[in-house]
This record gives sequence, structure tokens and C-alpha cells, in this order.
Amino acid sequence: MQTVHIHPNYKDQKEAILAFINGFESQGEYVTKGERNVIKSFDLNGEKINIKSFRVPKTFNSFVYKFIRPSKAKRSFEYAERLLSFGIKTPFPIAYFENHTALGLKESYYVSAHIDYDFDFRALIHDPLFENRRYILEQFAEFCFQLHENNVNFLDHSPGNTLIVQDGKEYEFYLIDLNRMKFEAMDLEKRMENLKRLWLSKLMIHIISKRYAELANKELHEVQDVLLKYSQAFKRKINRKKYLKKKYLKKKK
Repeated sequence: MQTVHIHPNYKDQKEAILAFINGFESQGEYVTKGERNVIKSFDLNGEKINIKSFRVPKTFNSFVYKFIRPSKAKRSFEYAERLLSFGIKTPFPIAYFENHTALGLKESYYVSAHIDYDFDFRALIHDPLFENRRYILEQFAEFCFQLHENNVNFLDHSPGNTLIVQDGKEYEFYLIDLNRMKFEAMDLEKRMENLKRLWLSKLMIHIISKRYAELANKELHEVQDVLLKYSQAFKRKINRKKYLKKKYLKKKK
């Protein structure tokens, strides 16, 4: 049993997209090949599109995604539509597909337009001398403020999930990997907690906090202190996990 949902703009391309899905294993060019998910690109009548294949869920989650909670593919599509309705950029959602058995979800796919981006947010972390870095971070703060003002709590707000396109002197930000998201009103604490995964340096925190505070009509220290608190706590947590894992592997040898 298969669920097929295609955006009205692409209804006349249904057969071609279905052919890509059915031939996913042997066709297309790899964009990313992870342990859990695979993304491939395809040529759809001259337009480059990306198809994300989600890992087949284990028995319990398979049941959950069929009967209780929307699949990651469906959520990705619906969240993308919602973001676009707020004026928040993300690759255009084209379709999602789900294969089911009587007991649960098996294969699922999310199809979106391809974005030719210039760099992602990680570039700003790894290169302190990145051209226009301060200005880009200020614009990124505006982007994050827009997210939060629209009650978007992007739970996977990590460096690799923001693609950046340079348009003249301005920069456009695109969110990807959308399946973990909440739509809820957020106070300052929750807003700054939402940015903790970005692995920001103290200088980056200062630049982002300053612009965010201006937009939120707050004092700099109100925003900066909270963002610094959550950012440092997250780094300590990750570094501790790495340390314990390294210690365990060393002991195992």
C-alpha cells in the first residue's frame, strides 16, 4: 500500500517522480549518504530536484508512524509548506511518498527542489576570517528572530541545517532537515535555547545577541547572558559524551 502526495504545481510530473522513487536504489546522484538517510538528486525535465529516503523504522516506530504520528517525510512536506507561508525560506516541497504494510510504515521519501547554495552556517564557525562574517551573522540573527516571531521552534537548529545563498550584498537563509519542529509561542529563554546547537563562539554569541536584542527591544545583556548559558551547557554536554565514549573505547581495548 502506498501513499502518494504531490504538490499541485507538480501534478503533471507525477509519473516521472514516481519513476525516480521506484528506481531510487539504482538511479540518481548522491547528495549525502548517511547511515540513517540518503539524499539523491534527479533531473526532472530540466529542473534539479532532491529526494530524501528515510531509514526504514524499526517495528515500534513503524507502527507509530502509520497509526499515531505523521512520518518524517510527511512532516517535512507539511512543515516546509508552513514555513513558506510565513515567508521563511526552505527548498520548495514537491511531494512525499510512503510505503505501508498492514502493520506499519516501511519506506518513505521526501521530494524537494534543489538549492544551489554558496555555503552553510558551518563555514562561519570554522573560519573566523570569513568574508562579511559579522554582517552575515547579523542577518542570521534577523532570520532567527523571524522564525521565533512566527512561533517556529526548529528543534534541529544545527550548523549544517541552514544553507546560505548570497544575493548581491544580501544573504538568504534556507532551512533543511525539517522533520523535527514545533509551532509554539516562545519566551526569551526558549528562543535562546533554540540556538544552543549552533556551536557559537563567544564573539558569534555577542554579534547575534546584539542584533537580536535590537529587534526584540531588549538590553544586550538580557539576550547575551541567556544564549551564552545554553550554548555553553550544550557544548559541555557534547564534550562530556565524547570524553566518556573515548574513555570507554580505550578501556575496551
